[in-house]
Amino acid sequence: MKFVHTSDWQIGRTFGFVNDETQGALQAQRVEVVRRIGHLARQQGAKHVLVAGDIYEHETPTERTLHQPMERMREFADVHWHLIPGNHDANTPEGVWARLVREGGVPANVHLHCQPAPVQIDEAENVWLLPAVLQRRHVLADLTAYMDTAPTPPGAVRIGLAHGSVVSFGNGEEAQHNPLAIDRAQKAGLSYLGLGDWHGFCQINERTCYSGTPEIDNFDIGRGGGGETLVVDIQGATAPLLIERHKTGHYMWQKLGDVTLTSAEDIYALDARVRGIAPDNAGAVLVWLTVSGMLGVEDMALYESLITRRLRAAVACLRLSGTPQLNAGLDDLDCFGPAGAVRRAAETLLAQAQNGGAEGAVATEALQRLFLFWNESKGQAA
Repeated sequence: MKFVHTSDWQIGRTFGFVNDETQGALQAQRVEVVRRIGHLARQQGAKHVLVAGDIYEHETPTERTLHQPMERMREFADVHWHLIPGNHDANTPEGVWARLVREGGVPANVHLHCQPAPVQIDEAENVWLLPAVLQRRHVLADLTAYMDTAPTPPGAVRIGLAHGSVVSFGNGEEAQHNPLAIDRAQKAGLSYLGLGDWHGFCQINERTCYSGTPEIDNFDIGRGGGGETLVVDIQGATAPLLIERHKTGHYMWQKLGDVTLTSAEDIYALDARVRGIAPDNAGAVLVWLTVSGMLGVEDMALYESLITRRLRAAVACLRLSGTPQLNAGLDDLDCFGPAGAVRRAAETLLAQAQNGGAEGAVATEALQRLFLFWNESKGQAA
């Protein structure tokens, strides 16, 4: 039997560092990836898609957000979608699951598993799903513990589905919430344990995997995982598994730290490096740059033109931390002419900048703006 394992769709997620246009595009892809998962299931001959929680970002989504993933899954009537609550969309009395049922928004091919008990999902192959169900955002008990003694017929393929943090896996306070035993698959006789909560792919052991989010949603995941969906092939209750990772994400996120710029060559190299992430589809790239260095007047103008304007327009998002500093001297002031108000202002700013300190930093930035404005005005006049 083949099935698809996915999690952490987080429909309705917002991104505070992007403009409105990019915000809408990112949110749209979090919905459209559901369709890509459906096509993947069909292509692989998988009749079942198991979604290990966090279908929604919030417990109180808007009407449109509430129904969008359901309508995408409705399009694949030949595929059975099995959903469990996660910590973002826990099964609370007035939460998303209660709303969907009350409004009749659940398609016939979508199955909400809100009770911790074995459910037969494939009679022909004797496959049973054992869901762990979060009733609130955080719990201290291991909700998979019941699986150890949950009864299923002899020879059944037992598949666990849970959302949380494997014990001794993860970092910080979040790892203490919703704990999951690292050896649950073995203790409960599971053929497979599909997990959600970790946004990058991670295989805990031969029968336990985090699928990761199918559409990357932060720079800390990036090349380390995310943007994937798993296809799992089980040929028997105790048979070895075949787990395949399939790319389903549209956007590519990369964080490039410690970019030091000291020359025009550095600037051109940075532009080529970012465009090289997806040479044929720069519009699908989000990149976060941490920039430092010292640039002369002409190179600073090149940086403003090539990186902060043209490259920013080419990619989906260019997030900049830091900036190169202006390295200017008296000779550079000749562009303002031998005299005049602008020349005198530039001389004053240069003197203040060379004195350093907080006032010097402000003066350096002001002088940089003055040079750039002057170059722009000359370009417009030409």
